[in-house]
Amino acid sequence: EINHDKTPLSKQLEGLAKFISIIGFTVAGVTFVGLLTKDIIAGIFTADTIFTLETAGRILKYFMVAVTLIVVSVPEGLPMSVTLSLALSMRKMLKTNNLVRKMHACETMGATTVICTDKTGTLTQNQMQVYQTRFYGLPDQELQQDNRLQVLIKEGISINSTAYLEYGNDQIKTLGNPTEAALLLWLHQQKVNYMDYRDNTEILEQLTFSTERKYMATLVRSVLEGKLILYLKGAPEIVFAKCKQVETPAGLVPAQEYHATVEKELLDFQNQAMRTLGFAYKLVDSASEGEIEAIAQEDFIFLGIAAISDPVRSDVPAAVAKCLNAGIDVKIVTGDTPATAREIGRQIGIWKSEDSEEQIITGVDFEKLPDEEAAKRVLKLKIMCRARPTDKQRLVELLKQSGAVVAVTGDGTNDAPALNHADVGLSMGSGTSVAKEASDITLLDDSFNSIATAVMWGRSLYHNIQRFILFQLTINLSALLIVLIGSMFGRELPLTVTQMLWVNMIIDTFAAAALASLPPNPKVMNEMPRKSTDFIISPKMRNYILGIGLSFTVLLLGLMYWFTINDGVMSRHDLSVFFTTFVMLQFWNMFNAKAFLSHGSAFKNLKDSTGFLIVMFIIPIGQYLIVQFGGEVFRTVPLSWKDWGIIVGLTSLVLWIGEILRLMKKQ
Repeated sequence: EINHDKTPLSKQLEGLAKFISIIGFTVAGVTFVGLLTKDIIAGIFTADTIFTLETAGRILKYFMVAVTLIVVSVPEGLPMSVTLSLALSMRKMLKTNNLVRKMHACETMGATTVICTDKTGTLTQNQMQVYQTRFYGLPDQELQQDNRLQVLIKEGISINSTAYLEYGNDQIKTLGNPTEAALLLWLHQQKVNYMDYRDNTEILEQLTFSTERKYMATLVRSVLEGKLILYLKGAPEIVFAKCKQVETPAGLVPAQEYHATVEKELLDFQNQAMRTLGFAYKLVDSASEGEIEAIAQEDFIFLGIAAISDPVRSDVPAAVAKCLNAGIDVKIVTGDTPATAREIGRQIGIWKSEDSEEQIITGVDFEKLPDEEAAKRVLKLKIMCRARPTDKQRLVELLKQSGAVVAVTGDGTNDAPALNHADVGLSMGSGTSVAKEASDITLLDDSFNSIATAVMWGRSLYHNIQRFILFQLTINLSALLIVLIGSMFGRELPLTVTQMLWVNMIIDTFAAAALASLPPNPKVMNEMPRKSTDFIISPKMRNYILGIGLSFTVLLLGLMYWFTINDGVMSRHDLSVFFTTFVMLQFWNMFNAKAFLSHGSAFKNLKDSTGFLIVMFIIPIGQYLIVQFGGEVFRTVPLSWKDWGIIVGLTSLVLWIGEILRLMKKQ
């Protein structure tokens, strides 16, 4: 079942749409009723005149004012602005190794409160190498001879594997499972060619590794006198539990005698964050097809263990610290043992010395917990080890139920359910196509650092959308109030339909492009994640919209009054000045919107905002051409350079006052 939940942004935009609709329709309704009431009180509507054509015309005019109010109040450019912001971010995020597969994921990453990350390849380099081996029958751990024991080890590693090595001119490429490839590389270092055994040994049946079984078994007709041998490789505790004896230089000894030795060595390796594998074999008399799993239950002879290391990526601790600083919980979900997982957690900075057992759990223990208890536990949890796909999926579901916005990383086919259920599924560039298909973003470099970058982009994108809302609603509020107050006093907004189209184009297209293309601000990583239940208009935005919107209204109404004070009508020249003033107020206000939430001057990083720079030139040039050459179409007359200078100079106070206030706040 694919995750079709609404994104945090869509929930917040729905809330905004509802709010604006209520305001718009209420104001429109009150205006319509108010205008009718005014006429009734004035005695215009009487029993005699109610059915006349003139009355119908009046009512229709009032109805049109109400409709205009609704149209003016609705920010129809918002969906386009959001889509444009998401599309631009998708393109730019690709340069930071984030291939966004589903558009909404750009922004949802910014709302993320929990990241459930796997270990291999994301936190570590995914360059497995055999750190040490403990084959108990090999005192010097070397494979220089072809005696029976050494053949068992060589054949077991070569055959009971799905990996390959590709020999190039200067380096060897590994194909398949990195852990298995590390073992083949170890054979290569010992001057053993694994293909010699693959070519000369008949494989009768193979049981591939699964996270449930935690082992792989292969039944072969061995090069050792054609005997039937079942080779076993997997989690050492699982493999050792199936063994009756251990192969030593002195021959076979009972497994219980080596139990303490094996346990201690495993613990030592795991405390160093090594991945450990156990090896065993069993001579089989005969076997029918399909019996391999039944045969692989007991009576094995233990050969030893191999410790495989996978170093933590150098950039991961800093990236994790960035996420923790940004108020995001980072949880490791891995198939490794508790000791290995804890050590990796310590190395990347999420596991502290004061952390308790309550913050780490194995998949088996997690499955046993009832939902109610598990829901409380997941909030404190830092590490889930020995995790299976079902555990990962349950963890994601419980976190989401608690109100968290969850991002999950995964690269295998079995990660698909968790990737689907997460708010943002992050697959690896080196992962399976199934994982990629189920994910929202693919990390091309497989690195956790790219996740931190995606969070920064997501938060910056949300701020850009807030800036656009701030810009648009400021204009809408002033236009709404002018229409409302103007209609009450018998005046209309002195802008024609074509002028309003240009104004709408500025608001909806150019401003959307300018504010959507602002580069990300690294400072957003110092903030806490927003709540998806929060209203998109923050108290700070509300104050700004009301303050600037009311100021613009007073200014524009004052201008209308100034132009009509003598003869009650506005000349073409006055209308052109009013239109240009209206547009230029928006233009300068766009700079204030850019500076909003960015903690600095509107001119900061201006050279990095190519989209903003382009729009910065388009609007004034476009306005100049329309006014000077628009004529009858735009109902304008050319203005003198003096007029332009006065309008630009006075309206620019909007920006300069904003700059002074921002400067005072910083000091």
